[in-house]
Amino acid sequence: MSTISTGYNGAATVTPSDTTVIIGRAIYVGGAGNVALTTAAGTVVTFTAPPVGSIIPVAFSKVMATNTTATLLVALS
Repeated sequence: MSTISTGYNGAATVTPSDTTVIIGRAIYVGGAGNVALTTAAGTVVTFTAPPVGSIIPVAFSKVMATNTTATLLVALS
């Protein structure tokens, strides 16, 4: 019998950076603003004004400093 886990195994606070690699499967947004990510596929996308307290379920390799204005970000893996 196999077990499917839909939760996350790890979490880390995020300091946005255009160069630092941080691998995540989702990001928690604790403070208001925009979130710019480099997706696992290499595309840079900006989520405009996601609701405070939301989780954006997208695999990513960077949380970009450029265009990220949200605060209290947590990478979930």
